[in-house]
Amino acid sequence: MTPLLLAPLSLVYASVIRARNARFDRTPPLRLRWPVLSVGNLSVGGAGKTPLVICLAQLLQREGYGPEVLSRGYGRSQQTVERVDPAGSAERFGDEPLLIARSTSVPVYVGASRYQAGLLAESEITGQGVHLLDDGFQHRQLARDLDIVVVHRSDLQQRLLPAGRLREPLASLRRAGVIVLRQEDAELESTLRVHTRPECRFWRMRRTLSLPSPTQRAVAFCAVARPSEFFAGLTAAGAGVVEHIRFRDHHRYTMADMDRLAQLGRRVGCDAFVTTSKDEVKLDVAMRLRLNTVAPLQTAALTIEIEDEKAALDDMRKSLIVTAR
Repeated sequence: MTPLLLAPLSLVYASVIRARNARFDRTPPLRLRWPVLSVGNLSVGGAGKTPLVICLAQLLQREGYGPEVLSRGYGRSQQTVERVDPAGSAERFGDEPLLIARSTSVPVYVGASRYQAGLLAESEITGQGVHLLDDGFQHRQLARDLDIVVVHRSDLQQRLLPAGRLREPLASLRRAGVIVLRQEDAELESTLRVHTRPECRFWRMRRTLSLPSPTQRAVAFCAVARPSEFFAGLTAAGAGVVEHIRFRDHHRYTMADMDRLAQLGRRVGCDAFVTTSKDEVKLDVAMRLRLNTVAPLQTAALTIEIEDEKAALDDMRKSLIVTAR
């Protein structure tokens, strides 16, 4: 259905969101012993939350804090609350939690109830820690000490679900303590200030996509929310791409998918298969071997840096003051 036909449903969705937020405004959230820093966004996927969580986890760890990550684990097969095993599967833990666990040395806990996941973390980790809540802006059952919200340029033109991609309206940014923009979108700060509290801070992040080795005839594939950004990033990184294959966001790959990719790669004479870090963690050994019979598999690594790390650390430190819980 077209966005115009779905517009009436967006009005219904908006009323549900207003009622939900009003209920949370009246109800005290559950509070963990350790400080909670939430990283979230307004839209459905593709804003860069997971790379930012990885960046902040590494930054806090480098500064001597004891961060760990709490995540829902979208699409995971298990319903238990548990710690992510970096050697485990995306099916069990979810692709994003597994990627975070493999990209950092910090503990990652998954569960539909982030409160229960946080209790498990506090029971297993000695000393004082810091909870990083992945995709937490809408998870208002859990109290947080700082809401860090990644805003994508397209959020300013989007409608609410289901006619658009927004999970909440821009007015919800009143809850944010920090807004994170891409470096190239810095001019949006003045526009977004209308929707934020006066004390809200703005961070800018640099995004870098890199490949382990050059490729001139790659078959690129991904299952992310904004595939066109990934493909454009490959071109900007100097990769030559002859075919682009898109799967739906969070797609679980099968051997049939690998057969299709391998046949395509052989037909076009590709010199590599290239995918995202988020997709790579979903490929098992057999899937990788199937692709490697035609060409090597490369992972395009997306890294994020905060433009002013000192200011960002200062903003977080204000929320990391240990108070009586």
